[in-house]
Parts: sequence; C-alpha cells; structure tokens
Amino acid sequence: MIFQTLKGGKRDLAAAGIKQGNYTIDDLKDLKVALVHYWLVTWRGGEKVLASLLKIFPKADIYTLFYDEKTCRPYLGNHAVHASCLNLPKLRFQYQKIFPLYPLGIRSLKLKKKYDLIFSSESGPAKGIANPDRIPHICYVHSPMRYCWGFTDMYLEALPKWSRSIAAWQFRKLKEWDLTTIDNVDFYLANSDNVKDRIKQYYGKDATTCYPPIAMDLFAGNSKRRIGDYYLSFGALTPYKGIRLLVETFNKLNKKLIVIGDGSEKKKLQAMANDNIEFLGSLPYDTVVEYIQNTRALLFPGEEDFGLIPLEVMSQGVPVIAYKKGGALETVVENRNDISRSSGIFFEQQIIDSLQEGLEYFESVESEFDPDWIRNHARAFGEDRFIEKISSHICDFLNNRISK
Repeated sequence: MIFQTLKGGKRDLAAAGIKQGNYTIDDLKDLKVALVHYWLVTWRGGEKVLASLLKIFPKADIYTLFYDEKTCRPYLGNHAVHASCLNLPKLRFQYQKIFPLYPLGIRSLKLKKKYDLIFSSESGPAKGIANPDRIPHICYVHSPMRYCWGFTDMYLEALPKWSRSIAAWQFRKLKEWDLTTIDNVDFYLANSDNVKDRIKQYYGKDATTCYPPIAMDLFAGNSKRRIGDYYLSFGALTPYKGIRLLVETFNKLNKKLIVIGDGSEKKKLQAMANDNIEFLGSLPYDTVVEYIQNTRALLFPGEEDFGLIPLEVMSQGVPVIAYKKGGALETVVENRNDISRSSGIFFEQQIIDSLQEGLEYFESVESEFDPDWIRNHARAFGEDRFIEKISSHICDFLNNRISK
C-alpha cells in the first residue's frame, strides 16, 4: 500500500519514487481508499459529494449502512459497495426509523482490504467504522447527527406523543455511542463554517471548512430564465426543512407555491394545504431544472447545515428567499443597498409574519435582481473548485503525517 510505504520513512519513500513531504494531488488517484458513506438510499446533496470524492479516489471501495442498488448504482460506476447487516429490504425501506440499530450496523462493516486511507462521509454513524490497523482517517462532516445534537426536540415533536419518551431515550443512547467514535478521526473537514462550529461545540474538535460542490453541467449554456407566477420549494419533506411554515403562509396569502420532493411529512402537509399549493413529488432532474428556471424565487425556510439546493437554484440565475440562520448565511448574499449584487433576501424568524414580510420586500425589488450576477456567485461553488480544494486539504494532511 502506498500509505504504508509512506509511513516507513525516507528509505521506503525513495523506493516508492515519492518525495517525502511533497504528496501531490496527482498521487491521490493511486491511493487505496475505503469511502464510508452513511447510507445510499436516495441521491441528494451528501451523495453528490460522494460522487465527487470518487473522481479523486478512482480506486476507492464504498462502505455504507444501507444500499439501494437500483437508485444509486448508476452514479457509482464499477466501485465495489459493501453494505451492513441492516441492508435488508424491510429495514432499508424505513432506514430513518431504525436509528437505534445504526451502531450495530456500523459494527458489522469490516474492511475487506488493506487500505491507505479511510475517508468517511458523515451525517450518521459512518466515522464509527472499526479501524484496528489505525489507518489514517479523514471525516467530511455534513452535520453531526441532527437528532442527537441540537435538533432533538424538533424530531421528537414530529412523533406521536406516546412514542416521544421512548424516542428521547433512544436518541440519548445513540448520542452516547456517537461520543465514543469522535477520536476515530484524525482530521475533520466540515461542509460549512456553521458545521465547523457545531463540530467544535459538540465534539470538541477543530475542523477545516470545505464547501460541497454543485454540478458543472448546471452552468452549461445560458440559463433559460422565464419568470412564471409561482414560488418553488424542493427537497426532502422532513420536519426540520420548515415546509409547514410555507404551507401555513401560502394558505394565508393565496399565492401559488409548487413543492417538489418526498418525505415523511408529505401527507401531513398535503392535508393542510389549500388548492394554491401543489405537491409534485419526486421528479426527473431535467424537469426540476425547468421548474427552477421558471420560478419567481426559491423558498428555503429551514435551518440547514449548508444546503446545496439554494446554490443549484442560483446557478440558473434565480434568487432565494431564505431563513436567516445556518448554512444559508454562507451562500445567500443579501445587499439591500444594491439588489443587483444580491443572490436573494433573508427573513428573520420562522413565523408567518416574518416570511410574509420577506415575500413583500422581495416582490418590491424583484425586477432589480441580476441573473448573471447570481449565476457567477454560484459558480464559485462548482465541482471543479471543490475537487481542487479538498484534494489540497487531503495532501496537506498526508504530508503532515509523513513529516511526523
């Protein structure tokens, strides 16, 4: 293995033809890497990061709790995928509900080879994978598990009252287990300054921020911007996304809202929505882009760890109306002195009056947004920039280990 050779010192490095302390981005393609991703059931932001990592590590094998081959195999090429003991059809279908079993699942994952590097992609228990040989371990954190850290009450409130005390105990036990895996990691990367702060707060660890990527094909050609008569929301319909606030506000205002996506809250939201709100479920990617190009603005009402969706929308020159907290503060630019140098506007509180005020202000300045400026802002988060930056961080980490 390359990294085992590197650990051997100058003599072994010379034999390998690699300079000590000068590990380059081109060398990463030769590493044997175990990529540990929390689960592969849907294809959303975290999975898009995984796809970019596979471009950096073409020899990587993938380890995951749950694997829906039909959904995810088209994105994974010929990479081997090893799933946990939990990857049974009935369990995989309700993967979010069986969180008490996650530690069991991650313990069942055993590395199949001798690897140079473990790279975990973490929004669940991925960093807990066993590493008896103390292989160097980098963890890219999308978020410390939200149901354990900082958002427990929000998840509990979405459950039936009879089950909340049981779920609270289960969340607490999972949190205790999560604490035992913190020192498994040698180098933490965070997908935002927001998550970097959360890693410090909850894990007591320093991290380096590296923003996740948006696909380069979003910038191909000119955006076909045709402003329609509706606002847009899309993504997972789960409690913390704040879609209930959108439904309540648009029920009151009788404005047209289109909601794209599926999730545990969908039926509840549909039941409370008036006719001016349309739920379209999951749609093909090209169709989603068409809805983006024709909307007045994206509504982003939740407190996200980072949030790729606003950037994907901005890539089409479309502004965003976002809750002023979390990752949106790192992607949405609001300049009320010059709206033409803004990518959206913020509303202050997750209440109807605040969102309504934000919508009214947006409509008063809507014509002043510059689609080209918005697209150029989003371009800074392109996949090519991500690959360059994260590869540099990985090389720095490896070179620092070599020099010790």
